[in-house]
Amino acid sequence: MASASSPFLVTGLLTDVGRQRAGGANQDAALALPLPQGGLYAVADGMGGHAGGELASSLALDTLAQTYVQGRSRPPARLIEAVQAANLAVVQRAVGELVGMGTTLLAVAIDRGAALIAHVGDSRAYLLRGGELLRLTDDHSWVAEQVRMGMLTEAEARHHQWRSVVSNALGGEERVRLELFGLELQGGDRLLLCSDGLSGVVSEAELLSLLAQPQAPQDIAAQLIEAANDAGGPDNITAVVVDVLRSQRLPSYPLPESPGDGPEYAEVLLSTRRGGSLLTYLLLTLAYFTLLGVMLIPENSALIALLGFVVGVLIVTTSKVLSRRRRARRLSGAGRRLSLATDDAHALKRQVP
Repeated sequence: MASASSPFLVTGLLTDVGRQRAGGANQDAALALPLPQGGLYAVADGMGGHAGGELASSLALDTLAQTYVQGRSRPPARLIEAVQAANLAVVQRAVGELVGMGTTLLAVAIDRGAALIAHVGDSRAYLLRGGELLRLTDDHSWVAEQVRMGMLTEAEARHHQWRSVVSNALGGEERVRLELFGLELQGGDRLLLCSDGLSGVVSEAELLSLLAQPQAPQDIAAQLIEAANDAGGPDNITAVVVDVLRSQRLPSYPLPESPGDGPEYAEVLLSTRRGGSLLTYLLLTLAYFTLLGVMLIPENSALIALLGFVVGVLIVTTSKVLSRRRRARRLSGAGRRLSLATDDAHALKRQVP
């Protein structure tokens, strides 16, 4: 497939049926849609038989793109609505012989200097920044739950017989659960979106080695597919690589932050965003009492207004600092997870004669 680009983004996209499934259907689907201030990128890994999986993944991405482009909400809410619409589209088609079909969905909406990431299932997002590879998403799968509980190592999970059992996907029910979070992008960043046909057979150390090469995203995507096939190619393989050419200003809205408790129902995430943030309530309360003070003590109105302004600036500044620290901790945590995964891989290699 051809790559797609925006003014400050360059993208490569490739999907392959996989060496062991040659001649069969490709149940993966991918999306790279340039938009005026960024783009919409996604990977879906279908399930439910050849016909069902192929239909589920393509239907999910078609609906996602159409709903997102036509939406009028702010991008975070619009992305949630698009995932919600994609889920309903799959649920409504899962009748007759297609009962049981479903798909993972990993979607990244880039809006100027921010990436908004919506995640359902075990397709993964990675960020290459400053020579470090960070895994941005946690798999919604049985083996991932065991890793988080300390019952399995990352290396053991990679080879476990139940590694393909997902605990969350589109098409299971009319209410969809997803994780949503935002990330500030920097010039020089490289994003990878992939299905488990890539991440399940190519180690993260090798992913880092391939992504760090100074080549065009489309060439990198081709090398990633080749590496997965060289590792056996047991599943369909999809890679979307996005290069950020230069930094952009952040959008005016606050970036969503994942609480780290796993996926939430879409309507819960929407009500949280539409209901307003704690920062909004604090500023409205401050404005109310400042105005009340000006009205009740007019002789000190200038001082009260100045005091209200200063307190408002302190609240906004503190909120931004705390938000940046939380996002930094998320990236730091991703880096630690990747470091542990690499250590586990090395340990496993030492155990293999």
